[in-house]
Amino acid sequence: MSVRMRHTRSHTANRRSHHKLSEVRLSACSKCGEKHQRHTVCENCGTYRGKQYRDVLKKLTKKEKKAKQEELQAQEEKSGKLDAESLSQK
Repeated sequence: MSVRMRHTRSHTANRRSHHKLSEVRLSACSKCGEKHQRHTVCENCGTYRGKQYRDVLKKLTKKEKKAKQEELQAQEEKSGKLDAESLSQK
């Protein structure tokens, strides 16, 4: 018969030291600027890499839908994207 190796708490802890969870990596959405998990659709505006994949307003009630539209418009204005009309007004 072979002699069994010792099984202590410290040996178990050393083995499990690599099992810890890593932090979630967050990126800023290119459209609305909200933080979202990488390689996933933005929960705030429903876009991924500049394309619309999810209609965020579809499941909201009428009151929530109006508030969400106003919020998205405010974020677009805040982003400061310049177009021909805004440049000609200055």
